[in-house]
Amino acid sequence: MSLPKDIKDFLEGYPRLPDDPKLNANFEFYSNKLRCRPDNLLIDELHRQWQGDYSKLEYKHGFIQWLFPIQEDGVNHEAQRLQKHEIAAMKSDTAIMRRLLRSYTMMLDFYGMQLVSEDTGELQRTGNWKERYRNLSRATHNNLRISRILKCLSEFGLEHLNAGFLLFVLAEQSANGQLNTSMIRSSMDRWWINCLRNEEERDWIGEMVQRVRTQPDFVFTDEAYRAALKRREDPGIFTETVEETTDDA
Repeated sequence: MSLPKDIKDFLEGYPRLPDDPKLNANFEFYSNKLRCRPDNLLIDELHRQWQGDYSKLEYKHGFIQWLFPIQEDGVNHEAQRLQKHEIAAMKSDTAIMRRLLRSYTMMLDFYGMQLVSEDTGELQRTGNWKERYRNLSRATHNNLRISRILKCLSEFGLEHLNAGFLLFVLAEQSANGQLNTSMIRSSMDRWWINCLRNEEERDWIGEMVQRVRTQPDFVFTDEAYRAALKRREDPGIFTETVEETTDDA
């Protein structure tokens, strides 16, 4: 299956896009100095006021480009495309990177998930996961949002969070029968797993996804999920294979 153009551009690092040093809206917003538009909130205000407000997070759309800037234009023309010089400046700012993690955990909560480990990216369900999973499975615009979130995390060197998210969703689909709609599978298989620039990790996760999709006896379990993240942390790479588990239920 050929890759979508936006994925090809992402994986190549957008080499044809110029960097404009005069544009700094994303850096200023994440520095808590510039209000996002059209919602007119500083990032700390947005985090504080919108955490757990699922109605706002569902029905408002302009905020997502501010919280997760990437080197692509979006539907909110009041947001600025991420500039290459901003990436370097934001990655070197500890407070900004903490705010980016706060943005991620806020959206995870919206999707019925919570971050267990910042180091490995491990996730688990929240207490209200059934309601949130139902929304994620029905609201198609969240598939595009997740693609943007994963691209953004990759831009800022947080691909371990991508791995934690992708393999969590895969375990939910394979072992637990959750988030297994054709819509989510399509977005995951064509877009989400390709939102990592690390080719080795991208290929390994893609292999696990294909095994789940094509081998009825292969189950990517919760235990396999946690073991894979532990291997990624130490020795630092995914192994070539995962022990197969047969569902005897």
